Amino acid sequence: MDKKIKVLHTEWSDGWGGQEIRILNEMRGLREVNVELFLACTENSSIKIEAEKNYFVVFILPFKGIFDLVTFFKLVYIILRYKIDIVNTHSGKDTWVGGLAAIITGRKFIRTRHLSNKISSRKTNFINQLAHHVITTGSSVRESMILHNRIKPERISSIPSGPDPYIFDPLSIERDNARREYSINRQTIVIGILAVIRKFKRHDRFIKMARVIVDSNPQLDIKFLIAGDGPIKGEVRKKIKSLNLDKKIQMIGHIDEPQNFLGLIDIFVLTSDSGEGVPQSIMQAMLMNVPVVATNAGSTFDLNSENSISIVNKDSLEEIITGVQNTITNLYNKKKNCNSRKFIMENFSKEIMVEKILKIYKNLLEQ
Repeated sequence: MDKKIKVLHTEWSDGWGGQEIRILNEMRGLREVNVELFLACTENSSIKIEAEKNYFVVFILPFKGIFDLVTFFKLVYIILRYKIDIVNTHSGKDTWVGGLAAIITGRKFIRTRHLSNKISSRKTNFINQLAHHVITTGSSVRESMILHNRIKPERISSIPSGPDPYIFDPLSIERDNARREYSINRQTIVIGILAVIRKFKRHDRFIKMARVIVDSNPQLDIKFLIAGDGPIKGEVRKKIKSLNLDKKIQMIGHIDEPQNFLGLIDIFVLTSDSGEGVPQSIMQAMLMNVPVVATNAGSTFDLNSENSISIVNKDSLEEIITGVQNTITNLYNKKKNCNSRKFIMENFSKEIMVEKILKIYKNLLEQ
């Protein structure tokens, strides 16, 4: 197909987490293979700022609800005016108005589902069934939508987010310099979490784990870093103080260059109990050859391979603690896994993600 494909992405969320990062990375990657990308989002959204930094055309719309007629008619105008071929929606509100706008204008409608939370199976919630294709970011999400949301297996694909191996390259990070920024010694064992600070990420468990690990290893110099921002950061700060961990846990806020954060830590931990697709932060850590302890929330198990990641029960604080303690013991005995980067490169690279999505685009437009 010689004609350049034009794709309009829609996103009503104003946050900045794995979902929004996936959208932007996907747009960047597809631009490299000659797809023309547009974004419709809200005025105060973080993705608007990042998309404009990357020189994408951005349309500001209200996205006030699933039947927002103002947004709907503006989307119809944009689709016709810019001769959009495919509308790719990402969240609940924009999926209804964006999907219906695509259908009414005769364009192809793709729905991407990022989270693992079950979507209502009520028959009135039929918008996902209208999509010409559904993309999920993990296999468990795909299976759930086939089972509960009446999506035909041939119309839904699992395509995990592919981090850029050139950005997340352990050889490109000067470890001592990265640690100096946070006044961390070379000998300190650093355990970190990188996640939006929301309930389902369970930072409370990370903090409880830290208390046990500190008490169990008085002979070791251990520090914990919490990277990210979010709506419950005040609660997290109070929890740290209540467990008397002010000197052991440092909240460093949002970071623009996660590769530097991953380059300075020794162990990456993700404590989510739900809501995950295939977590980008884990894949990024694996590309950096950082040992990972993660709960089996969502499609995290898609990243399981021999000696590349320690996956524990998503409902067990005790298993999280054991996983971290075992990893500390391996570090102390100089047993560090080096296979994880190879695994991600072969199975979850940015190039693989782009190739799979482009194939879906072409197949839809040839139908």
